[in-house]
Amino acid sequence: MRKIFLTLIGLLTLTMVSCTDDLDTEPKVELTLEQILEDDPNAIEGIVSRLYASFALSGPNGPGSSDISDDPGESPFLRGIINLQDFTADGMKNRWGDDGLDQLTTTSDWDANKFFRYLYNRAYYTIPQCNNLISILNTSTDIPDAAEALSEARFLRSLAYFYLIDTFGKGVLATEENLGQTDPLPEATRRQLFDYVESELLEIQPTMAPNNGYGRANKFTASMLLAKLYMNAEVYIGESRYDAAVTYLNQVIDEGGYRLADNFLENFSGDNDRSPEIIFPLLADAVNSQSFGNTTYIVNGNLSSDTMTLSDFGAAEGWQGHRATEAWYGLFGDLSTSTDTRAELFWTDGHNYTMTDYKEWTDGYPSIKFRNTDFFNPTNLTTSFSSADFPLYRLADANLMYAECAIRGAAGADLSKARDLVNDVRERANASTITISELTLDFIIDERARELNLEGHRRTDLIRFGRFTGGSYVWPWKGNVQNGASIPEYYNLFPIPEQAISANPNLEQNTGY
Repeated sequence: MRKIFLTLIGLLTLTMVSCTDDLDTEPKVELTLEQILEDDPNAIEGIVSRLYASFALSGPNGPGSSDISDDPGESPFLRGIINLQDFTADGMKNRWGDDGLDQLTTTSDWDANKFFRYLYNRAYYTIPQCNNLISILNTSTDIPDAAEALSEARFLRSLAYFYLIDTFGKGVLATEENLGQTDPLPEATRRQLFDYVESELLEIQPTMAPNNGYGRANKFTASMLLAKLYMNAEVYIGESRYDAAVTYLNQVIDEGGYRLADNFLENFSGDNDRSPEIIFPLLADAVNSQSFGNTTYIVNGNLSSDTMTLSDFGAAEGWQGHRATEAWYGLFGDLSTSTDTRAELFWTDGHNYTMTDYKEWTDGYPSIKFRNTDFFNPTNLTTSFSSADFPLYRLADANLMYAECAIRGAAGADLSKARDLVNDVRERANASTITISELTLDFIIDERARELNLEGHRRTDLIRFGRFTGGSYVWPWKGNVQNGASIPEYYNLFPIPEQAISANPNLEQNTGY
């Protein structure tokens, strides 16, 4: 799977699906899936690769192509995760002023925003494509590795639904059972989507391979998604499920065979496929899988040719877009004296500590956490696109999730183990170790920021800790105010895109919008 996304591009183009299609997703292709698999049963690997690619690429024919009728540069799934999880939260801000990005950066005026539509459409592109393959594999007996491919497709469908649960809190439940239905599907509640994803993962997780190759989902990838679902169950369905989260985190930590990378930067460099810590990446390659929406968006967006030597980061372009705020780097104290190696991953030269104006490039510190240079074999090669894979799940996250569960009193979680797991993360960063008495929820939410910011978790974390909406915790430009202001509680969900509501009269707008 390493850097391979589609081997059948000349034969198969999975159909574009948007909210206006009523999820009627019978592929409009030169050959149907059935015909391709009948002609070549081994083609299944290329088809499954294409499903993985839907999370990282815009389309099958390079960075200018798009699977959906949205901008190929702005709309890729991973770019949506960063925009909606990190730029809406405290750590990162964007200065471009593009229509919609201002509203995300300032957590204000969310009634209509194209970036909400992008993520919604991407999810409802991926889900029916998974349904297409699942429908065939459920009835096929002579396709090599059909059982594993079926589990992977069901995992990827569950992952897409997870983001709908988290961001919009509702949608429609499209499965292989209603594939091709022309009547608008009924609205599915957050509980219904939660229960469906849970049941799918519980069924496939025990049968998935423990090691399926880099870039592909395995048993422990499914365990991580289950743990994420259970960690946020109080938000999603009003039930504490931390006990269940511990069960699956123990599997990942104790049985998965992963270990923390010796150096933090191994996880964020151009050859991070060699990191022993990454559980599930979204793949990128500067040559074979170019996209403006994978880690290229993160690497180039944090760089500037005016003040930086781009080749130091393996980049040929600097977009002058993203900067961290003091809500992130302030957690390290004085950056000039901090021993924490993570504190070194901000560009401070020529930049102001305080983000007085979020549209001013020199206000705030760009994050240089992600880079396109290789860690193990550094070269002077520079490219316009990034080869750094995006670590959607990695072991340090699992360690901190376990510790949070222990603090919250989850059955089966041990505070001594939690302390040790947190200290493993901090020792890797040359940060001081902590005692059990210092292991508090306040500490964990800050440590998650120090370790995981810009990795697509922050908004969800703040909501789980009750800090995203309201005024008890504010950050620069929250509520469109420099020093931060309260925002309404209904901002814990995004509005359902108007195009989706117009296409399906069964959908109702989220409260407040």
